[in-house]
Amino acid sequence: MVRESAATLVFRSIRDGVADLLSPPFRGVALRSLGVTLTVVVALWALGTRFITHVAGDAAGAHPIDVPFFLDGVVWLAGIFSGLALMIGFSFLIAPITAAVAGLFLDEVAEAVETTRYPADPPGKPMPLGESLIGAARFTGLSLIVNVVCLALLLVPGVNLVAFWLGNGWLIAREYFGFAARRLMGREAAADLARRHSTAAFFAGVVAALLLSVPFLNFLTPLFATAVMVHLVKQTSR
Repeated sequence: MVRESAATLVFRSIRDGVADLLSPPFRGVALRSLGVTLTVVVALWALGTRFITHVAGDAAGAHPIDVPFFLDGVVWLAGIFSGLALMIGFSFLIAPITAAVAGLFLDEVAEAVETTRYPADPPGKPMPLGESLIGAARFTGLSLIVNVVCLALLLVPGVNLVAFWLGNGWLIAREYFGFAARRLMGREAAADLARRHSTAAFFAGVVAALLLSVPFLNFLTPLFATAVMVHLVKQTSR
């Protein structure tokens, strides 16, 4: 048996993940996930905008002075810039938001990949509820920390985007590969597989993380990452 390189396994897994994302079984899951994610993002955006407006209104009310007419435009511009700042912040926080929402659909995506692409293999099993909840909370928390750090690096040209890709690539490799492996084997065996193929999982994770910087496609990143990691786990575990 010829041992395939990590690059070959990663390339094939990404190719198959793209094909899966465009296939009919994934469309229903993708549309539901996209709808829920957009609803959450819009709700958070509205709450953030309302909070900023409320704080500005309270500040103005606390100092009731006549504002010169030419400062009205300054106040208007301040509102626009605060909205833009909120948009930039959300662009870096989209990873933990999508991760938290897409966690509702990951088992469905993994099952679709397993049954359509590997029908002769034993089907995977969802993780126990407690372990699944702990894993989802851990991933969301780590994602929030990594992307807040990347947001803090916003003023360092070039570094922030690379840090965004590498940080989220590491997170995706760690969590999604482990998730896919855990569906097919015990906890210790899944951890051992993840250690032995950490490099391949990392490169696949970075490719998936690139989608996080593409508007609208970033909402589908968790689904794509799940499909890719299921393929990678299947190929590395053989």
